[in-house]
Amino acid sequence: MENKTVVEKTVKTGISFGTCLAMIISYTTWKSIGWAILHGLFSWFYVIYYIIKY
Repeated sequence: MENKTVVEKTVKTGISFGTCLAMIISYTTWKSIGWAILHGLFSWFYVIYYIIKY
């Protein structure tokens, strides 16, 4: 039971960090809150795209 709790907390933290990172990268690049929110929804997908593209 304890392992399940650790995994759930790790997944929640990872998703939150990915969203935050995507929004910061997006806002810094495009200077648009709208784009930052959209890219935040894509989370890690946008972060990986940005790393590959730029």
